[in-house]
Amino acid sequence: MIATCHSAADELADTDRADVVRVLAGDVAAFEGIVRRWQGPLVNLAWRYCRDRGRAEEMAQEAFIRAWRGLAQWRREGSFSTWLFALAANVFRSELKRFPTINLPLEAAPEPSGPASQLNALQQKSRDEAIRRAVLALPLRYREPVILFYFHEMDLGRAARTMGLPEGTLKARLSRARALLRRRFPHLEAEQEAMEFSSRTTEKEA
Repeated sequence: MIATCHSAADELADTDRADVVRVLAGDVAAFEGIVRRWQGPLVNLAWRYCRDRGRAEEMAQEAFIRAWRGLAQWRREGSFSTWLFALAANVFRSELKRFPTINLPLEAAPEPSGPASQLNALQQKSRDEAIRRAVLALPLRYREPVILFYFHEMDLGRAARTMGLPEGTLKARLSRARALLRRRFPHLEAEQEAMEFSSRTTEKEA
């Protein structure tokens, strides 16, 4: 199974590399393949930053424009997807600085409902949304690592490369983010499965 996953990842990386070579050689249409493969993931990542579908699509489009203009700057020793996500994260970060989303301060974020009131899927969805709103209320330096690591499911190394940070720094920011959320919502410590804090931290930081 692992070998199959690696094979698929390698095949995707080879396809990206081939399309980049074609674009740089003058085949403009080859960039459409890159957009087709990565548009969904980039829009999803942008949405994690701004929580607005329309704006997320615009931010992802801007990221592709920047990628098109800077394609020659990709260094082949790293994967194209890591370079693309790092570029996109910078675009999204800059966009939010220019036009910030309106978020409640962390202290004012509504507390997720406890297990006793989770009677149906709607209540669970409401609780998850409250957690996400709390994450969005974190300062950007702590919010972004949580978005990449937990919500976008990047491993520690890739999240660190995307942000241009040493892994140790990213670990420290994730730890600080967890502490801030636990302080605001004490019962989350007993319910860390909501964001898979326990399992994923144990697995990835081991």
